[in-house]
Amino acid sequence: MPAPRKPHLQAVREGTFRADRQTEGIRFAPSDPVEPDWKDLIPGAKPAAKRMRTDAADIWSRIVPGLIASAGLTDPQSLTAVEFVMTSAQLREVNRQIARDGMTIPGARGESMVRHPLLSSVPQMRMGLVRLAGELGLTPAAATKIIAPEGGPDSADDIWD
Repeated sequence: MPAPRKPHLQAVREGTFRADRQTEGIRFAPSDPVEPDWKDLIPGAKPAAKRMRTDAADIWSRIVPGLIASAGLTDPQSLTAVEFVMTSAQLREVNRQIARDGMTIPGARGESMVRHPLLSSVPQMRMGLVRLAGELGLTPAAATKIIAPEGGPDSADDIWD
């Protein structure tokens, strides 16, 4: 059984990178992601929808510029960032709702308390958020696998020039 190939960044760090055996991966056109219109993705006039749009804009402004600079996030790759932001905003709103209503709510007939129905969606949302964070290199383990873009927009060896 052949030994698994080292990630590109690990080979570069160790000084063992060979172009004939390892690849840097694909490169996309260097166009910065455009922030989506959160009103289209999170419609509604209720306070919860407005809070979610505010949360989404806040998360986007804190996460995406750093991903552009550190990992070279481009517009074709931005769907993952949008999904990360949407999942984060939804999870925040679910947590607010649970905090407001409590862990238990009156049952359908009102005679006894039952577990809050939103509690079942929290683990799934968290797992999805962690998976998306890994894709974007936002976890410590995933960050070691991200290859930082070399040079800048004026780089002479840029294939998109």
